[in-house]
Amino acid sequence: MLWVLFLLVAWCSAVVSCARLCLAAVAAAQPMDAGPEPEGRALTLYEAAFLAGGPRRVADLALVSMSRERRLLLAHTGWVTVVDPDGRDDVERSAIAAIGPLGQSPVPPVRTALADAGPVRALADRLVAAGLAVPAGARANVAAAVRQVRLACVVVLLTGVVALLMVPPASGPGPALAWFALPLLLTTGCLVIARVEVHPYSPWASPTGQRLLGRIDVPPRRPVAQRAGGGADEEHDDGELLTALAVHGTVALPDPALRAALRAHWGH
Repeated sequence: MLWVLFLLVAWCSAVVSCARLCLAAVAAAQPMDAGPEPEGRALTLYEAAFLAGGPRRVADLALVSMSRERRLLLAHTGWVTVVDPDGRDDVERSAIAAIGPLGQSPVPPVRTALADAGPVRALADRLVAAGLAVPAGARANVAAAVRQVRLACVVVLLTGVVALLMVPPASGPGPALAWFALPLLLTTGCLVIARVEVHPYSPWASPTGQRLLGRIDVPPRRPVAQRAGGGADEEHDDGELLTALAVHGTVALPDPALRAALRAHWGH
């Protein structure tokens, strides 16, 4: 019956990790103190980008916005060049500063520096204070809890294999398999529930922020023939494109060269 010790290890690992994930998820879902009537306000593009995709999405939005206005050149080779050195807001000025005094840089370090720039952090703080964004600590707790459940699932599998090797042939592996199946079902079930519940939503937006994101109307892209007029139509198209980028990310960009310019490693 030495295999029972491994069963205890498996059960402890599964119960502790799943309990931590449940507590972290409940804490992250708690309503936060918000400003006056936050649901009555409209999100700016930067705010929508942060709530939908975090600081990296804000960086992408700033670079694409400046590129569409011909103030930056985003090459499909993955380099960005400054055309107009005067940024129109703090985020754009941070982008120009991240490119450096030479006026040209590879895109990945610029995106990374811009995502960690002071104006983007200030934007995050304002959204958290307004009750629209999840605090960084809550996001980190949920992510760490999910990793712990995954580790517990591996522990259950390994201890189960070792326990089965220790089961006397006379008693058979049936009882041991049944007992180890329960903690394995518990951990995998928690991972599946976490995937189903979290995946459709942004981990950056609070429930209130998610509702505001859901109200943003992203019109479908019109065919090129319908955009040939230029002028006001082109500005309208830019607004639609930037809104789609803020909400859905770079997959919403219709230009393959622009997608190639932003195709870079974010460290994951």
